[in-house]
Amino acid sequence: MVLYYFYGQWQGQVTFESLSSQEYSILGSTGPDDCFNNEYAALYLAGRVKAIADIELEPIESCHRDFLCSMQVRANLVAPIVIPRGLWGLLVAHHCQGPHDWSPSDIEMIQAGAQILATDRNILES
Repeated sequence: MVLYYFYGQWQGQVTFESLSSQEYSILGSTGPDDCFNNEYAALYLAGRVKAIADIELEPIESCHRDFLCSMQVRANLVAPIVIPRGLWGLLVAHHCQGPHDWSPSDIEMIQAGAQILATDRNILES
């Protein structure tokens, strides 16, 4: 699980992670330039939760696929952290060992986590 914080106009970095193994650490990683854009931001601002079971089969932008591959990610689940002034960041679950079908409870859990983070005083004041 990682927390991706937008520090600039759709530029961000991983500020927290919880890992099954240190070999998958991406703490401090930043996203690829110009890959996350206003179109993606609008979807997440509207509450989009994206579950990708296999990045090799999902029709996603090549810069996004390359970014996930560079981190050894094979499946991911993303929920937005929306605060009153906009999109603060993303709560992301990565699965690195192979494709992964995300269950409805996985999706509900990440949505609930993102909503809790969106009400945290530290995030609201950042």
